[in-house]
Amino acid sequence: MNLPQPSSFVGQIASFLVAWRWPLLGVGLAVALAALGPSQRLAFDRSIENMFAPDDPVLGPFRQLKRTFGGDEVALAAYIDGDLLTPGGLERVRQLADRLAGVAGVQKVYSLATVGRFLRTPLFRRRVLQLSEGYTIGADHQTAGVICVLVPEHQATVPRLQTIDELRRRIELHDPSGVLTGEPVMIVDGFRFLELDGRLLGAVSTGLLMLTIVACFRSLRWVLVPMAVVGATLVWTQAVLVESHLRLSLVSSMLWAIVTVIGIATVVHLVVAFRSHRAAGMTPRAALTLAGEQLGAPIFWACMTDAAGFASLMVSRVGPVHDFGLMMLVGSLLTLVGIAVFVPGLSLWGRFDADPRRAWGEGRLDLGLERLAAAIERHPRWLALGIAVASAVCCLGMFNLEVETDFTKNFRRGSPIVHAYEFVESRLGGAGVWDIMAPVPDRDIKEFLNRIARLEERLRTEVMIETADGGLQPGLTKVLSPVDALDMVPLGRIQAALRLEPTLDLVSEAVPMVSALYGHDPHDANRLYLRIMLRARERQPSQQKHRLIEQVRQISREELPQSEVTGIFVLLTKIIESTTRDQWLTFGVATAGIFLMVLLAFRSVSLALISLVPNALPILIVTGLLGWLDLRINMGAAMIASVSMGLAVDSSIHYLTAFRRHRAAGLSTGEALHAVHQSVGRAMVFSTLALMVGFSALALSRFVPTIYFGVLVGLTMLGGLLGNLVVLPLLLKLTRAS
Repeated sequence: MNLPQPSSFVGQIASFLVAWRWPLLGVGLAVALAALGPSQRLAFDRSIENMFAPDDPVLGPFRQLKRTFGGDEVALAAYIDGDLLTPGGLERVRQLADRLAGVAGVQKVYSLATVGRFLRTPLFRRRVLQLSEGYTIGADHQTAGVICVLVPEHQATVPRLQTIDELRRRIELHDPSGVLTGEPVMIVDGFRFLELDGRLLGAVSTGLLMLTIVACFRSLRWVLVPMAVVGATLVWTQAVLVESHLRLSLVSSMLWAIVTVIGIATVVHLVVAFRSHRAAGMTPRAALTLAGEQLGAPIFWACMTDAAGFASLMVSRVGPVHDFGLMMLVGSLLTLVGIAVFVPGLSLWGRFDADPRRAWGEGRLDLGLERLAAAIERHPRWLALGIAVASAVCCLGMFNLEVETDFTKNFRRGSPIVHAYEFVESRLGGAGVWDIMAPVPDRDIKEFLNRIARLEERLRTEVMIETADGGLQPGLTKVLSPVDALDMVPLGRIQAALRLEPTLDLVSEAVPMVSALYGHDPHDANRLYLRIMLRARERQPSQQKHRLIEQVRQISREELPQSEVTGIFVLLTKIIESTTRDQWLTFGVATAGIFLMVLLAFRSVSLALISLVPNALPILIVTGLLGWLDLRINMGAAMIASVSMGLAVDSSIHYLTAFRRHRAAGLSTGEALHAVHQSVGRAMVFSTLALMVGFSALALSRFVPTIYFGVLVGLTMLGGLLGNLVVLPLLLKLTRAS
C-alpha cells in the first residue's frame, strides 16, 4: 500500500538532518561538554517563603516575626535522663548545651542549665519548671531539651545543611538515643533526600529504562540513542537554568523525570517507524529519512504541546511553580533540539547493531491490539457507555480529597526525622512551633499585660481539638509569654507597667530565654512587640490544624485586635495549599494551550476537542481515586494535573497524524484504526512500558512526594495509553471525524 508522502517542507528538513548528521552530532557533543560544568552548579532554593505567592497574606506577619524577634529558626535537641534534675543531670545538660553552642551556624542555646541556679532555690524551682516545661524539660521531668536558635541562612557563614549535620552528630555522641528536630531540620532533610534521590534514582531508573528498551527492541544502539538525547537535554537545560539564575525547589526537583518522559516517548516512536521501514527493505539512511518525514510534524507539535502545558504553570503566583513551568518550557524545546542533533548521527553511525528487532512476545501484542481495534469497531456505543459510567464514579472521589499538612508525612515512617518528631510529640508535648505577636501600646501598659494574661488563659482553656475517640483535648500543649516570666518576679507586672522593657531586660538576664519574647520592628518605627510562643502537635489532620489556627486567631483578635498569628507551624499548614491553589487554573490554561496547539497542527476544531478527552480523563480519574482511597494531596500529587496533560497528549498527536494519513490513502475509518493500532499503537505501548518501569524506581525514594509523583505519573501514563488506544479511536469512530 503506497501512502502519500508528507509535506515537502518536512521532508526537506528530515533530509537535511540526515545529510548533515556528522557536523550536527559534533556540535551537539561539544555544546553538551561545554554545558556540563555550568550544569553542575544548579542549586536548590531552600526557602519556605518562596513556596508562597509574593502577596500571600501569611507572608507579611511571618516576615515581621523574623525581623522583630531575630528571625530565630529553632532546632530542638532532646534526650532522656532519669536523673535530669540532679546536679549530675544538670551538668550533663550544660555540657551538651556548650557543645551545641559551639556549632557554626548556631546563634544561641537555651537549656535547663541556663536557669540551673533557680532550680536550686525552692522559691523559684516550681515556677521555673512550669515555664520550661515543653521546651527544655518534659512533663515527666526526665526528658531534656536544648533549644538551638540558628543564625538566619542569609547571614550564616556555613550552609544550613552543615549546621544540622553537626548538631545531629553531637547530640548522638552525647546520647545515642538523642534526637534533633524542628522545622529547619525537616526542610534540610527534605532537600537532602531530594538531592540524594536525584543521583541514586536517576541511575536506577536509567538502568531500568535501558533494560526495558533492550527487551522491547533487542538492540544496544537503540538504548543509547534515547539515553543520549535525554542526557544532553538535561545538561543543556540545567546550564540554561544556571545562567538564568534559577534554582530548583521542592516543586521542580522532578526536572530530570519529565525530560526523560518527553525524550524516551518521542524517540521510541522514531524507532518503531525506522524498524518498519527497514523490514520493508529500505536502507538505514532511507528508512530514517522516511521516518523523519512521517514523524517530523507530530514530533514538533508534541514538543509544542508539552511546552504549552508547562508554560501554563507560569500563570501561578507561587514562585517555584512559575519557575518550574519556565524550566520545563526550556526542557521541552531543548528535547526537540536534542532529537534533531543526536538521533540521525547515532542511528546511522557504523553497522554494529544497527537495526532494532521485534520484542519477545511481540506477536501477542499485535494480536491484542488487533482484537482491541476489532472490539471498538463492533461495540463502540457500549464501550463508550461503560467508560463514561466508570469514569464518572471514579471522578466523584475528587469531592473527598484532602490536603496533607503534616510535613512529617513527607518522609518515610522509619526515617530519623519522623522518629525525632514522634519523640518530641510524645515527651515534650508537641513539635509544632508558632507565635502570636502584638505591638505594645504607648499607654495603659498594665491593661495590655492583663489582656495578654487573659488571652493566654483563654488559649489554654478554650482552644480544643477532637481526639480519635471523639472526645476533646486542649489544642495547644504550651502557651508562653513575657507575662509568665514577669510573674516569677515579686510585683513583676507592676514594675513592668511602669518600665516594661527595662523590667524584661532584668528578667532575661536571669532567664535568657525571655529575651526571645520581646523585640523591636525596624519597619514599624522600631516599635516594641511582645510575643506569645505556642506549641501544638504537628502530627494531626489538615482540617483540625486549620480549625486550631482559626480558633487561636479569633481569640487573639478578640483580646488584642492588632495581634498577628504566624510562625513555621502556620506556614507548613498552608504550604501545600499554596502550591495547589492554582492547580485547576493552570490545568485550565494548559488545556486551552494544548487545544490551540492541536488546532494549529490539524486545522480541525473537532480533532482538537477530541484529543483533549482521552488525556484529561485519566488525570481526573486518578485524582478521583486518590479521594476514594483517602490518600491526601501532597507536593508530589499537586503538580500532576498540568504536567500530565502536556505529556499525555503527545501520543494523541502521533495517533491522529497516522490516522489522517491512512484515511487520506483511502482507508475506511475502521481500516485506518486497525492500521494505526499496529504502528503508532505499538510504539505507544513500548514507550509507556519503558516509562512506567523507569518511574517505578521512584518508589525507592525516602521523600514521600517523590514516591507519589512517580506512582501517579506512571498511572496517568497508563491511563493515557488506554485513553489513546480506546477512548480516542472510540471518539473517532462515533464522531466520524477525520
